[in-house]
Amino acid sequence: MAMRFQEAKNANGVVMVAVQQEKNGRVRILAAARTLFDSHGFHQTSMAELASVAQVSVGQIYRLFKSKEDIIEALVHDDADHWCGQLGELQARLEAGELTVDETFEQLILQTIDEKEEALSFDILAESFRNSEVADTVGAMCQRFRVYIRDFACAANDKLSGEALDAAEEMLLACLFGLGHRSISRPRLSAAVAAKRAGQMIVIALRGVQ
Repeated sequence: MAMRFQEAKNANGVVMVAVQQEKNGRVRILAAARTLFDSHGFHQTSMAELASVAQVSVGQIYRLFKSKEDIIEALVHDDADHWCGQLGELQARLEAGELTVDETFEQLILQTIDEKEEALSFDILAESFRNSEVADTVGAMCQRFRVYIRDFACAANDKLSGEALDAAEEMLLACLFGLGHRSISRPRLSAAVAAKRAGQMIVIALRGVQ
């Protein structure tokens, strides 16, 4: 009986180690993909190069991901979880009275501007037009954002509803996408000033809707 218990314990330990190694491998692969896709481009990065930077074998990559497109989907999921966590924190602080509506939009925009990997973001968006699975993943991510964005819009103007609220949601998403990629336009303002001023303008615009 003791022998069987020890064997089971040892087997369980081996499984746990294997699971942890797989998890660590996934983390390294996604970190390497994020760096390489951002600097070299999605299509220009080979699986061999990705394996080398991640310090795993090409076979291990294919055990965890079906393709490079599958890796992009995983990156989008991770980014969506990260972003929704930040949006949830902003929402909680707004509801608790720790932030004003103006400050909430300022922080929302500042977080958007401070996000790096703009080239990677463009690559993912471009791939979503070519690959329906990536498009569905990006679309699902935006749907998660829309819930928070609608709440922020209503915090600025509680009379928003129907088509006006839908339009506010679309406008805010467009602003966030644009501001998130502003570096390519050679902006004159610092991130902090741009976030503060843009946040104020957005709140004024939302409050002006009847």
